[in-house]
Amino acid sequence: MAKGPDLGRNVVAQNRKARHNYFIDETFEAGLALTGTEVKSLRGGRSTIAESYITEQGGEAWLVNAHIPEYAAGNRFNHEPRRPRKLLLHRQQINKLIGAIQREGRTVVPLQVYFNPRGRAKIEIALVTGKQAHDKRQAIKDRDWQRQRARLLSRR
Repeated sequence: MAKGPDLGRNVVAQNRKARHNYFIDETFEAGLALTGTEVKSLRGGRSTIAESYITEQGGEAWLVNAHIPEYAAGNRFNHEPRRPRKLLLHRQQINKLIGAIQREGRTVVPLQVYFNPRGRAKIEIALVTGKQAHDKRQAIKDRDWQRQRARLLSRR
């Protein structure tokens, strides 16, 4: 059986800017409440979650502004590409996220959408704190230094 964080995942969409714009404090795996045409369109792999975010409405977590394009063969049963989608989380996880958003002013962003080994659509979300410009510059300096150090060590 595949073990590890990324083994067995069929990644459909990633939010690459999230790791640049935010400090990731904690990650969660959530299910997505999708319609049939949304699942078929996701399997096509053209969805984007770069501008999306997680919000709370009525004690539930919702994915807002994620773009899943209409399914080509979906006719009249097709879905709205940017509709809000309900996240399937345990009550404790929802309470933790809502508390962090309201009390601490933190943000919840999606990191990636994928299909697990059982074929279920899942989304990895993260509780994050925003980075300021100097934090981003420092992260770039650290990454460049690590790359340069690896080059120097590999030459030996």
